[in-house]
Amino acid sequence: MLALLHTSPAHIPVFDALRDADHPDLELRHFVSEELLERARREGPEAVTADVRDALVRAAGTGARAVLCTCSSIGAVAEAQAAAVGVPVLRVDRPMAAAAVATGPSVVVLGTVRSTLGPTADLVEEEARRSARTVSVRTQLVDGAWDHFAAGDTDAYARHIAAAADEITDADVIVLAQASMTPAQQLTSTMIPVLSSPRPGLAAAAASAAM
Repeated sequence: MLALLHTSPAHIPVFDALRDADHPDLELRHFVSEELLERARREGPEAVTADVRDALVRAAGTGARAVLCTCSSIGAVAEAQAAAVGVPVLRVDRPMAAAAVATGPSVVVLGTVRSTLGPTADLVEEEARRSARTVSVRTQLVDGAWDHFAAGDTDAYARHIAAAADEITDADVIVLAQASMTPAQQLTSTMIPVLSSPRPGLAAAAASAAM
């Protein structure tokens, strides 16, 4: 069984659909703590370390063999708590970051909340060091997009993100920093590869839970 820690209930159907398509025998158990993202946005990711650890411990306590954190703003904090949790803790965006580094040296990280930009850029650079590659990473906030998501208008949210991605012309790869941004991937017309995190992140977590 795999536990997932979300900061929005909107992620539950996304990961359930991916499980049904790619890992039909995998049992998922979802935990949602919206306040973790709210506080991370206000105070910074490190401010929620203790609460993230507590949430992960509760998730692991249900019998999970691994826990996947689907929020990129707190992913690094979550990943660092594995020793205290007692089972592998994975961040959903690490496989995406590795794929971005393998795609090309010029990486643009798109995000809709500012708190995710730094952690995602740091992760891409970490994966570059791990693979002994040199990358240039720049971040871009998609202004106004989050208001659509907060209002429940996910279609407008995706269109807003896709339009921002299509305006980028000087990159080898575009990274959608948050799992919530994934639907925009299908709406872009750019020839630049656009990567999202849920499918590769779930695949890595499924493999970890099977060990």
